[in-house]
Amino acid sequence: MATPIIPNYITVHLGSPKTNARNVTLSFRDYVKNVTSSEIYPTWPEAALRANIYVITTFALNRVFTEHYRAQGYPFDITSSTSYDQAFVEGRDIFANISKLVDEQYNDYIVRRGQIQPMHSSYCNGTTSVCAGLSQWGSYYLANQGYTAYRILQYYYGNDIDLVLNAPQGNVRESYGGYLLRRGSIGEDVRTLQKMLGRISRNFPAVTATDVNTGILDADTEDAVRTFQKTFGLIADGIVGRETWYRIVTIYNAVKRLGELDSDGISASEAQELYNRNLKVGNLGQEVRILQQYLDFISLFYPSMDRVTIDGIFGAETERAVRAFQQRYGLTADGVVGRNTWNWLQSAYGELYNSLTPAQALPYYPNYALSPGNTGERVRRIQTWLNGLSRHISSLPSVTVDGVYGQATAAAVTAFQRWAQVPISGEIGPLTWNALQKAYSQYVG
Repeated sequence: MATPIIPNYITVHLGSPKTNARNVTLSFRDYVKNVTSSEIYPTWPEAALRANIYVITTFALNRVFTEHYRAQGYPFDITSSTSYDQAFVEGRDIFANISKLVDEQYNDYIVRRGQIQPMHSSYCNGTTSVCAGLSQWGSYYLANQGYTAYRILQYYYGNDIDLVLNAPQGNVRESYGGYLLRRGSIGEDVRTLQKMLGRISRNFPAVTATDVNTGILDADTEDAVRTFQKTFGLIADGIVGRETWYRIVTIYNAVKRLGELDSDGISASEAQELYNRNLKVGNLGQEVRILQQYLDFISLFYPSMDRVTIDGIFGAETERAVRAFQQRYGLTADGVVGRNTWNWLQSAYGELYNSLTPAQALPYYPNYALSPGNTGERVRRIQTWLNGLSRHISSLPSVTVDGVYGQATAAAVTAFQRWAQVPISGEIGPLTWNALQKAYSQYVG
């Protein structure tokens, strides 16, 4: 659900999806040149050529963005079958004028106004086949009547379309993060999961997902995952691995009709991220605090890594710590926390935390969020901190120290979060854990 980018490369299956055919990978720009040279005539008016290039580019981007084939387990992005996708002829000659036009606009695509995903720009030749989208031969006739490329697109797709120009280009990562999401997991992937389940529940009411996208996989989200798994014939363990993730993606795409011309679409607000995808020098805020908390804990085990001040400022000290961590774990030591580095941080934190004895581990964040329904010593520790603080801070209620995370504990946690000015959720993630621990040491000792 991230903002679309132009992929550096695209993988094409040389046949219909289920046929035993080769896959070829080539640059996205060269792919658009090949398809355009295969689909239309280079002698057509420039406006018609440009309109068709927009359509061909956008169709391919829609396939990549929705992971249409990847989500079904196929190792390719699009096929060469015109029954499913668009024409691609391996090794064919590329027309010079088409090559020049594609170079100018391969990173431009069509969207519905107010939506961010590349539109499913269906099209047909307009003679032997007709469809709801653009007619290739129709675009030729319109261009001869003086229509511009944009007016041709409006003629077929409506006046509520826009062009995204000079879109950024890069390597497109798969939406599955590469690690299991389970009760207590936190982060942008969990928030995306919650968004998808919330939308799916409108079509499948049994999947009772809340509309709260907290980024914490709590009991309600776990129940929604388990119900989804039961509904769609998966192992109902409440854990989101690759199979469950991509089944959710497939159903989400279907209910949103992202692969149809009349798609519900994804708005900018729906795609808004709670957490930065990449953290680097100059970033500020809560996600930097989480990063620093992980780094500081990991540094306790490795003398080559310095302690980190948890202040929410990604400065030179934090960058050095990130580089040291990346070097130790064999990652590219660029000082930037992308998805791969973040996953390694969480994994390393978890392994080191689990190596401690229960008594040693108790003061530290357990690498999973605590929420209503949890029990045990960690909950008891939270309740003890809350009770101690309630004697010094009048806005904080006391709770029973029984090791059960019930509604009273959730209410006390919410009150503390409001007082400490950390995100309010009623659950204990790393920010709240750290703030509680710090406040308790300051007020109670």
